[in-house]
Amino acid sequence: MSDVLDLACELIARPSVTPDDAGCQPLLAARLRRAGFACEQLRFGEVDNLWATHGQGGPVLVLLGHTDVVPPGPRQAWTSDPFAPEVRDGALYGRGAADMKGSVAAFVVALERFVAAHPDHAGTVALLLTSDEEGDAIDGVRRVAREFAERGQRIDWCITGEPSSTRVLGDLLRVGRRGSLTGTLVVRGVQGHVAYPDQARNPLHEALPALAELAARRWDDGYDSFPPTSLQMSNVHAGTGASNVIPGELQVLFNLRYNPHWTAAKLEAEIASMLERHGLDFALSWHRSGEPFFTPEGPLRVAAREVLAAFAGGPPEESTGGGTSDARFIAPLGAQCIEVGPVNASIHKVDEHVRVADLEALPDLYLALLERLLPG
Repeated sequence: MSDVLDLACELIARPSVTPDDAGCQPLLAARLRRAGFACEQLRFGEVDNLWATHGQGGPVLVLLGHTDVVPPGPRQAWTSDPFAPEVRDGALYGRGAADMKGSVAAFVVALERFVAAHPDHAGTVALLLTSDEEGDAIDGVRRVAREFAERGQRIDWCITGEPSSTRVLGDLLRVGRRGSLTGTLVVRGVQGHVAYPDQARNPLHEALPALAELAARRWDDGYDSFPPTSLQMSNVHAGTGASNVIPGELQVLFNLRYNPHWTAAKLEAEIASMLERHGLDFALSWHRSGEPFFTPEGPLRVAAREVLAAFAGGPPEESTGGGTSDARFIAPLGAQCIEVGPVNASIHKVDEHVRVADLEALPDLYLALLERLLPG
């Protein structure tokens, strides 16, 4: 097997379901120390984070990834054991193969090759890994970024290895992400018998005009390469299950994916004001997953566009779509962030896999980026 395939298999064989790293980071740290990297383990709560650096001064280029994976689900649904990596029909199967142990293995192999070929490279190259990307993302990169801010740790460029390609390796370059904000709304009423509505207050009836306004609102027309801001209601619950009881409370869970026209604080204030205007008796709580970020034209995008075009056979699509990634915690440190990784067609699914040819090309792709941005 190739070096990167062998390392990816070693990582997949460790059942590192969030937040358990299952020994992935110590394995990688040992390799990187042998290559001359300084490695620091940052453990917060139950979460392991690895910070490995080589070189000094700026610019500082960080490769960002995670060693944790989502649960495999029913193992009998998999063709082979999700934590027993298996190559068949030209693909490597196992939980994390695409998201994102394949990229992490490619990062490490690329870093080994880079410092061997360019021991006196410009600036600092670093690897940041966490075991808390797929979970609550509290003690992972979010917490590390706070630590870095307190230290004054500089980061100029960040390349995240999330599976970003759509059909062939390198056909999409992620240059930003929307922000994500989740609201939990509780509308209070008065429970009663449906035959005596004058003795009750139905929170469903009272809230429907406000919910209809939220659902119909056009928040903006997009921003640069970002799509318009979107609000989606994901859970609505009221009532006891009986047909003759007016509910005393309505609960609504909704999420906004928003572009840089907005901040979380502005959206929170806007929605609270609208609910107050409708005269509702309500409580509203928020979870801020991360603000939007966008990397403008510059050396990082230019280098990535040229490298990816060589691998994909044509210029990549430059996109801000998708969900969220840990880059949302690095961007506020002043870093320009992009995401480059393998095809994402099977992530979080049964029989997750990555094409072996793509996996074996990934170290060369990351190495080409390193050599363009931090020349020897």
